[in-house]
Amino acid sequence: MGRVYLTGAGPGDIELLTIKALRVIKDADVIIYDRLANPEILEEAKSGCEFVYVGKEDGKHIVPQDDINEIIYQNALKHESVVRLKGGDPFVFGRGGEEAIYLLERGIKFDIIPGITSAISAPAYAGIPVTHRGVAVSFRVVTGHESPHKKESQIPWETFKTDDTIIFLMGLHNLPKISKKLIGIGKSSDCPCAVISKGTTKDQSVVVGTLENIVEIAKDVPTPALIVVGKVVELREQLKWFE
Repeated sequence: MGRVYLTGAGPGDIELLTIKALRVIKDADVIIYDRLANPEILEEAKSGCEFVYVGKEDGKHIVPQDDINEIIYQNALKHESVVRLKGGDPFVFGRGGEEAIYLLERGIKFDIIPGITSAISAPAYAGIPVTHRGVAVSFRVVTGHESPHKKESQIPWETFKTDDTIIFLMGLHNLPKISKKLIGIGKSSDCPCAVISKGTTKDQSVVVGTLENIVEIAKDVPTPALIVVGKVVELREQLKWFE
């Protein structure tokens, strides 16, 4: 049996890959990677390394999660070093916990290698600090896309009313619902809001508006994208260094 490295690939900019992640990628016998991992990372693998694509796209899962778990396990039975490469961080809506438990129950050793999550890095590249003295003392990261198989939502919308900064990941297609819900619980309709597409990459684009008009402003923004809500968005005018 080999060892599995549940590895965060970071948000897109290959230079944001950690040194530890790069080390295990260079040593891997097989890399099982998803859609959000920068494909340039695979060029760092050694000669003879196998590549297995298990990407998911909005509205369709090329490989279901249960099958991904089994693919990782089966590769660990025949390879010494298996890298499961996941965009961002494995434990921030990356299902890394599910994969780790699956391996644990089958006696497979694993390491968790954190990655820089897009929840903080994409706003940073957009010139939006998720906290800022005098503006925001906390931030909340929320899934923007819950499983359609849930009987009811787990998102505690009513508790969002006093949040300084809210970041929604994978929520672009649910932006109309998100803006409506936030206004409905008492957030001001003119609360600043930004949508960041393909953050930290050369294709990054950012649109800024309010909860009231962001749906119209962001209607042509491509995925993957995240949403930032809060007064910190106003700092972008001063801090938009990347563009």
